[in-house]
Amino acid sequence: MSLKEKILAEHSKQQTLRIVNYVGNNKLRFGQLADLFLGNEPLISQRAAWAVSYCVEMHPELAKPYLLKFIKNLERPGLHNAIKRNTMRLLQYTDVPKHLLGTLTNICFGYLNDIKEAIAVKVFSMTVLLNITKKEPGLKNEIKLVIENMMPNGSAGIRARGKMILKALEKL
Repeated sequence: MSLKEKILAEHSKQQTLRIVNYVGNNKLRFGQLADLFLGNEPLISQRAAWAVSYCVEMHPELAKPYLLKFIKNLERPGLHNAIKRNTMRLLQYTDVPKHLLGTLTNICFGYLNDIKEAIAVKVFSMTVLLNITKKEPGLKNEIKLVIENMMPNGSAGIRARGKMILKALEKL
């Protein structure tokens, strides 16, 4: 059964974990999964997103050849929440090269400042921005200000992650 067939067979956490186990740290299989994730078939992309993020969490080095594509994909208009959420989730686990930090920073701030953006996308964006700040300390005050402005009216998830990020920023 091909990866595409596995993705279409069932949409569940159990099936996602089967796909993740099948891919493992195999670069060729991950490449096939990444191609499905970045493809133009919305249902396939959305379902592949979950598996891609789990694969990268377990094997961050797999993402390295695809980081530019993953980040550029976030700039596509009308992107489904599953794509944004899982891309931001996987970016928490990766070492983003310096030449991509500006684009990624802008995307993250865009998500944080969009009142319609999903909570999960925002909290993952906060963590990605914290990681970027470790390389670009000049962003610290801007990130701090945005998070502090979000927290009073934010959901429990926004407040909890915001508190954690603000505490981590103080230690930088």
